[in-house]
Amino acid sequence: MFLAPNADFVRPAMNQRVIYLQPQAPPKPAAGAACNGCGACCAAEPCPLGMLVSRRRHGECAALRWDDAARRYHCGLLAAGPRWRRALVARWIAAGAGCDFDAEAQPDGDRPG
Repeated sequence: MFLAPNADFVRPAMNQRVIYLQPQAPPKPAAGAACNGCGACCAAEPCPLGMLVSRRRHGECAALRWDDAARRYHCGLLAAGPRWRRALVARWIAAGAGCDFDAEAQPDGDRPG
């Protein structure tokens, strides 16, 4: 899998994919490091809960939200609803457990059109 953080465009090889993220998004953290809201994991594929919400197994999760003020991505399921539901969602998506997205992130300055 091949990622383009910071909304840069990359020409993928056959077994790689390109995802687009906001230019202001933070870079993907190292594996195991705390989530910084880079959005790479959720833009690449939904988590099991995101699969239910998005009704898809591949591609960007429908719950992924960009926070322009904070300059980071977050899960829309964590942002709304009663406190008990947000706590349950946080547990289901492993919020706070550290980055477990193992793809290599490589920005490229050649953006399309």
